[in-house]
Amino acid sequence: MSSLPDLELFTMGMWSIGLGAIGVAVTGILLANTDLFLSKPEAASLEFLETTELKSLGEGEERTFKAGELWKKNGAVIMAVRRPGCFLCREEASELSSLKPQLDQLGVPLYAVVKEKIGTEVEDFQHYFKGEIFLDEKKKFYGPHKRKMLSMGLIRLGVWQNFLRAWKNGYSGNLEGEGFILGGVYVIGAGKQGVLLEHREREFGDKVSLRSVLDAAEKIKPQAADTD
Repeated sequence: MSSLPDLELFTMGMWSIGLGAIGVAVTGILLANTDLFLSKPEAASLEFLETTELKSLGEGEERTFKAGELWKKNGAVIMAVRRPGCFLCREEASELSSLKPQLDQLGVPLYAVVKEKIGTEVEDFQHYFKGEIFLDEKKKFYGPHKRKMLSMGLIRLGVWQNFLRAWKNGYSGNLEGEGFILGGVYVIGAGKQGVLLEHREREFGDKVSLRSVLDAAEKIKPQAADTD
């Protein structure tokens, strides 16, 4: 007879634990879909970016140079690629590349930087990106404060919406390389004009506004050929 109350207490305890676990999980999902725990990006100054050492990745002899060379005369649009094999990054690269005719008219070059070179990942990414790609080993274009999105990103509704959008648009990818440090897009003016647009990914697949890129590019004031 005494075992019945014990069983009821045990059952109630298990229900309480189960409901508590569900409550914790639901709370975690809700918090993950807010920006409460997302680290805030720190703006990258021109002085911080222009001294970045970049390496060429194209055919021919490898060249190491200061990033400031990229925008010295005509400014530049630069994509900091989170991961070349990511289908979300490929989607954004393709959309940025659709602006190349307008950028060419403005005389503004389009570039990208990656954190690492693995196998043929950069070469494969070149099918989506219509500009030169360089290696930023110190990841300065992902800073000054490098922001990461780990497994929490996979329970964000916005990320899944981005996944679905890119998949419906026919993009595919792989899991090669580091993909947690968030990327972004910069529009940098010529010479010392400064950073005209800095878009930092808030979550996986958070794309820059193409209109904002063009608006910023139109503000670039090319430097005279003999200007230091």
